[in-house]
Amino acid sequence: MQLNEKLFKALANQTRLNILLWLKDPEKEITSVSCETVRFMMTEKGGICVADIVKKAGLTQSTVSTYLKILLDVDLLKSERHGKWTYYRRNEARIQELGALIQEKL
Repeated sequence: MQLNEKLFKALANQTRLNILLWLKDPEKEITSVSCETVRFMMTEKGGICVADIVKKAGLTQSTVSTYLKILLDVDLLKSERHGKWTYYRRNEARIQELGALIQEKL
């Protein structure tokens, strides 16, 4: 991993930062569905459904999808497709690597 402009641009938007924060503790943060549903999505589907992220963000699906793609492009998120739905989760290894790199280089 390298510190670069693309990575920092991905983090330079409050909603994108919020998405990373929401996905850190989805049982607490994703309130549009029950905790049991969140647990099911995380264990069986590999993440949180884009529709629930859209509800939490209060933005259009196209805007949230663009934000999710930006985070995917810098490998801060992972996604899994199940039928017509896509589920997102944090890429914890990449986020930890980023933290260590910032601490070392900056």
